[in-house]
Amino acid sequence: MSKQRIKFNLLIHDLKVPLAVIEAGILSLLQRTEKYGPITEKQENVLRRVLRNAKVTQTLVNDALEVGRSSEGIISKNRFIMSYLINQSLMELFDLTDNEATDKIKDCKDLQTLKQILSVKGIILDIDERLWCKEVILDERKMSQILRNLLSNALKYRKDKIQIGISLKDGSLTVSVIDDGQGIPVSFHENIFRCYFQMDDQKEHCVRGHGLGLAGVMVLVEDMGGELFLESDLGRGAKFSVRLPVNGV
Repeated sequence: MSKQRIKFNLLIHDLKVPLAVIEAGILSLLQRTEKYGPITEKQENVLRRVLRNAKVTQTLVNDALEVGRSSEGIISKNRFIMSYLINQSLMELFDLTDNEATDKIKDCKDLQTLKQILSVKGIILDIDERLWCKEVILDERKMSQILRNLLSNALKYRKDKIQIGISLKDGSLTVSVIDDGQGIPVSFHENIFRCYFQMDDQKEHCVRGHGLGLAGVMVLVEDMGGELFLESDLGRGAKFSVRLPVNGV
């Protein structure tokens, strides 16, 4: 690992402590009013907004560290159930914007109930019941990060709905996320995996990005031995598909 990379990783890692302190302080003000005194509704709203953004920053820090580990070839495979991965990824996503949805997903006991919860949010989940309960062997942290980033990207640019498709065939796991947004011009398809954010000359469209961006997703997918595909054009929405070799199938 280069000295520059070590310095970068150290800087990112050192951000975790002050962020944890910020989160703990805000939670104390919200939850321990007997010690710190009551707060008004407006004050609570401000504190919860600060807390959400602290969590966003924590997520970005963890994403940066994971991409760095991936670039060094560090893959940590473990056994997990697909339903756990999907639920955890969705809870991480909604925890930043919709606590009520997070609580409902956390309490969800079966696939059909989860589909109903997501449907209200404009999300269609397409996965076979047998795959939902299946145990696979993958780098769970990287897989969760990939799914969460693709979902966050789709939610940001959708008009009304997104569709999540998860399937398993011939030893490969395929995850697709489709949105009905403005789409991505074909001329941007290469750049979108190289840059966080980019505008065209007329500044009419923006190439989407979230967190470490699709470039980070690409790094994770390739280092796991997989492929990332994009199907989109202006006015047609966008479909991102990840295909990964998987063990334990």
